[in-house]
Amino acid sequence: MGQFSNLFGASSTIEKQLEEEYVPMFQTMMGMSSSQAKNTFRDMLKQAKEESQKEGISNLPQNFGDILLEREPTDEKTKSMLAKKRAEGVKDKDIRWWWNMHDLERRTMLKVDDLHRLALFEKLREEEGLDEEQAAGRVRKSFPIFGDPDDTTHTTGEDRPLPYELKDRINRYVEVWSQTTPEQLKRKIERSSTVNSFIRREIKKGNI
Repeated sequence: MGQFSNLFGASSTIEKQLEEEYVPMFQTMMGMSSSQAKNTFRDMLKQAKEESQKEGISNLPQNFGDILLEREPTDEKTKSMLAKKRAEGVKDKDIRWWWNMHDLERRTMLKVDDLHRLALFEKLREEEGLDEEQAAGRVRKSFPIFGDPDDTTHTTGEDRPLPYELKDRINRYVEVWSQTTPEQLKRKIERSSTVNSFIRREIKKGNI
Protein backbone atom coordinates (compact mmCIF):
# COMPACT_ATOMS: atom_id res chain seq x y z
CA MET A 1 0.00 0.00 0.00
CA GLY A 2 1.04 3.61 -0.30
CA GLN A 3 2.18 3.10 -3.92
CA PHE A 4 -0.71 4.76 -5.67
CA SER A 5 -0.03 7.60 -8.07
CA ASN A 6 -3.18 9.71 -8.25
CA LEU A 7 -6.47 9.32 -6.39
CA PHE A 8 -8.88 10.00 -9.19
CA GLY A 9 -6.53 9.54 -12.16
CA ALA A 10 -5.94 5.94 -11.09
CA SER A 11 -9.22 5.54 -9.26
CA SER A 12 -10.07 2.07 -10.53
CA THR A 13 -6.64 0.73 -9.55
CA ILE A 14 -6.64 1.97 -5.97
CA GLU A 15 -10.26 1.06 -5.41
CA LYS A 16 -9.64 -2.47 -6.64
CA GLN A 17 -6.58 -2.90 -4.42
CA LEU A 18 -8.37 -1.56 -1.36
CA GLU A 19 -11.38 -3.78 -2.03
CA GLU A 20 -9.15 -6.83 -2.38
CA GLU A 21 -7.60 -6.03 0.99
CA TYR A 22 -10.63 -5.09 3.06
CA VAL A 23 -13.52 -7.23 1.79
CA PRO A 24 -11.89 -10.54 2.88
CA MET A 25 -10.95 -8.88 6.18
CA PHE A 26 -14.58 -7.97 6.86
CA GLN A 27 -15.63 -11.53 6.10
CA THR A 28 -13.07 -13.26 8.31
CA MET A 29 -12.82 -10.79 11.20
CA MET A 30 -16.40 -9.52 11.36
CA GLY A 31 -18.33 -12.51 10.04
CA MET A 32 -19.89 -10.63 7.13
CA SER A 33 -21.20 -12.38 4.04
CA SER A 34 -19.52 -11.59 0.73
CA SER A 35 -22.29 -9.16 -0.26
CA GLN A 36 -22.34 -7.48 3.16
CA ALA A 37 -18.57 -7.04 3.06
CA LYS A 38 -18.63 -5.56 -0.44
CA ASN A 39 -21.47 -3.18 0.38
CA THR A 40 -19.77 -2.08 3.60
CA PHE A 41 -16.53 -1.41 1.77
CA ARG A 42 -18.19 0.48 -1.07
CA ASP A 43 -20.15 2.69 1.33
CA MET A 44 -16.91 3.39 3.20
CA LEU A 45 -15.06 4.16 -0.02
CA LYS A 46 -17.78 6.53 -1.20
CA GLN A 47 -17.63 8.47 2.07
CA ALA A 48 -13.83 8.61 1.94
CA LYS A 49 -13.85 10.00 -1.61
CA GLU A 50 -16.49 12.60 -0.77
CA GLU A 51 -14.59 13.77 2.30
CA SER A 52 -11.31 13.93 0.41
CA GLN A 53 -12.83 16.07 -2.33
CA LYS A 54 -14.65 18.29 0.14
CA GLU A 55 -11.47 18.99 2.09
CA GLY A 56 -9.57 19.67 -1.11
CA ILE A 57 -6.70 17.27 -0.45
CA SER A 58 -7.56 14.50 -2.88
CA ASN A 59 -4.65 15.42 -5.12
CA LEU A 60 -1.83 15.60 -2.59
CA PRO A 61 1.40 14.35 -4.18
CA GLN A 62 2.29 10.75 -3.42
CA ASN A 63 5.54 11.83 -1.76
CA PHE A 64 3.91 14.43 0.49
CA GLY A 65 5.66 12.99 3.55
CA ASP A 66 9.04 13.62 1.95
CA ILE A 67 7.91 17.14 1.01
CA LEU A 68 6.90 17.88 4.61
CA LEU A 69 10.29 16.77 5.90
CA GLU A 70 12.05 18.90 3.28
CA ARG A 71 9.98 21.95 4.28
CA GLU A 72 10.36 21.45 8.02
CA PRO A 73 13.69 23.28 8.53
CA THR A 74 12.63 26.45 6.68
CA ASP A 75 8.82 26.63 6.74
CA GLU A 76 7.47 27.77 10.11
CA LYS A 77 3.96 26.39 9.56
CA THR A 78 5.29 22.94 8.71
CA LYS A 79 7.81 23.08 11.55
CA SER A 80 5.08 23.96 14.06
CA MET A 81 2.75 21.23 12.81
CA LEU A 82 5.42 18.55 12.96
CA ALA A 83 6.78 19.75 16.31
CA LYS A 84 3.49 18.79 17.99
CA LYS A 85 3.70 15.34 16.47
CA ARG A 86 7.36 14.88 17.38
CA ALA A 87 6.51 15.76 20.97
CA GLU A 88 4.31 12.64 20.91
CA GLY A 89 7.15 10.45 19.63
CA VAL A 90 6.58 10.73 15.89
CA LYS A 91 9.74 10.12 13.82
CA ASP A 92 10.72 10.86 10.23
CA LYS A 93 9.84 7.33 9.12
CA ASP A 94 6.34 7.71 10.62
CA ILE A 95 5.76 10.96 8.72
CA ARG A 96 6.89 9.33 5.48
CA TRP A 97 4.75 6.24 6.10
CA TRP A 98 1.56 8.19 6.76
CA TRP A 99 1.88 11.11 4.38
CA ASN A 100 3.36 9.21 1.43
CA MET A 101 0.22 7.09 1.45
CA HIS A 102 -2.64 7.94 -0.83
CA ASP A 103 -5.32 10.06 0.85
CA LEU A 104 -7.97 7.50 -0.02
CA GLU A 105 -5.88 4.78 1.61
CA ARG A 106 -5.46 6.82 4.81
CA ARG A 107 -9.16 7.58 5.05
CA THR A 108 -10.25 4.02 4.39
CA MET A 109 -7.85 2.75 7.04
CA LEU A 110 -9.37 5.10 9.62
CA LYS A 111 -12.92 4.19 8.63
CA VAL A 112 -12.11 0.52 9.17
CA ASP A 113 -10.86 1.42 12.65
CA ASP A 114 -14.14 3.23 13.29
CA LEU A 115 -16.06 0.17 12.12
CA HIS A 116 -14.27 -2.10 14.60
CA ARG A 117 -14.78 0.34 17.48
CA LEU A 118 -18.46 0.77 16.65
CA ALA A 119 -18.97 -2.99 16.49
CA LEU A 120 -17.47 -3.42 19.97
CA PHE A 121 -19.42 -0.44 21.34
CA GLU A 122 -22.73 -1.85 20.10
CA LYS A 123 -21.88 -5.31 21.40
CA LEU A 124 -21.12 -3.95 24.87
CA ARG A 125 -24.38 -2.00 24.87
CA GLU A 126 -26.55 -4.84 23.62
CA GLU A 127 -24.98 -7.94 25.16
CA GLU A 128 -23.58 -6.57 28.42
CA GLY A 129 -26.08 -3.79 29.01
CA LEU A 130 -23.47 -1.08 29.51
CA ASP A 131 -24.51 2.55 29.21
CA GLU A 132 -22.85 4.77 26.60
CA GLU A 133 -20.17 6.10 28.92
CA GLN A 134 -19.23 2.64 30.21
CA ALA A 135 -19.13 1.18 26.69
CA ALA A 136 -17.02 4.07 25.39
CA GLY A 137 -14.60 3.54 28.29
CA ARG A 138 -14.23 -0.14 27.43
CA VAL A 139 -13.63 0.70 23.79
CA ARG A 140 -10.81 3.07 24.79
CA LYS A 141 -9.24 0.22 26.78
CA SER A 142 -9.51 -2.09 23.76
CA PHE A 143 -8.30 0.08 20.86
CA PRO A 144 -5.86 2.96 20.46
CA ILE A 145 -7.66 6.15 19.48
CA PHE A 146 -6.02 8.31 16.83
CA GLY A 147 -6.63 11.94 15.97
CA ASP A 148 -5.49 15.40 16.99
CA PRO A 149 -3.57 15.18 20.30
CA ASP A 150 -4.87 18.67 21.12
CA ASP A 151 -8.47 17.39 21.01
CA THR A 152 -9.74 17.10 24.58
CA THR A 153 -13.42 16.69 23.66
CA HIS A 154 -13.64 13.16 25.06
CA THR A 155 -10.32 12.53 26.78
CA THR A 156 -7.54 14.50 28.45
CA GLY A 157 -3.96 13.99 29.59
CA GLU A 158 -2.34 10.73 28.54
CA ASP A 159 -5.68 9.45 27.25
CA ARG A 160 -5.83 12.06 24.45
CA PRO A 161 -5.83 10.92 20.80
CA LEU A 162 -2.52 9.73 19.39
CA PRO A 163 -1.11 11.15 16.13
CA TYR A 164 -2.15 9.18 13.06
CA GLU A 165 1.51 8.91 12.08
CA LEU A 166 2.15 6.48 14.97
CA LYS A 167 -0.41 3.95 13.78
CA ASP A 168 1.96 1.61 11.94
CA ARG A 169 4.54 1.50 14.75
CA ILE A 170 1.85 0.82 17.33
CA ASN A 171 0.27 -1.92 15.21
CA ARG A 172 3.64 -3.64 14.82
CA TYR A 173 4.34 -3.40 18.56
CA VAL A 174 0.93 -4.84 19.50
CA GLU A 175 1.28 -7.59 16.89
CA VAL A 176 4.58 -8.77 18.39
CA TRP A 177 3.11 -8.86 21.90
CA SER A 178 -0.02 -10.60 20.68
CA GLN A 179 2.03 -13.35 19.06
CA THR A 180 4.30 -13.89 22.07
CA THR A 181 2.77 -12.93 25.42
CA PRO A 182 -0.78 -11.66 24.78
CA GLU A 183 -1.91 -12.14 28.39
CA GLN A 184 0.93 -9.98 29.66
CA LEU A 185 -0.03 -7.24 27.20
CA LYS A 186 -3.64 -7.49 28.31
CA ARG A 187 -2.67 -7.10 31.97
CA LYS A 188 -0.52 -4.06 31.21
CA ILE A 189 -3.38 -2.37 29.36
CA GLU A 190 -5.87 -3.28 32.09
CA ARG A 191 -3.70 -1.43 34.62
CA SER A 192 -3.84 1.68 32.39
CA SER A 193 -6.73 4.10 32.06
CA THR A 194 -6.78 3.59 28.26
CA VAL A 195 -4.75 1.95 25.53
CA ASN A 196 -3.51 5.45 24.65
CA SER A 197 -2.05 6.06 28.09
CA PHE A 198 -0.30 2.68 27.95
CA ILE A 199 1.09 3.46 24.49
CA ARG A 200 2.38 6.85 25.62
CA ARG A 201 4.25 5.22 28.49
CA GLU A 202 5.79 2.66 26.18
CA ILE A 203 6.88 5.37 23.76
CA LYS A 204 8.55 7.31 26.57
CA LYS A 205 10.37 4.13 27.63
CA GLY A 206 11.60 3.66 24.08
CA ASN A 207 9.73 0.39 23.65
CA ILE A 208 7.72 1.56 20.64
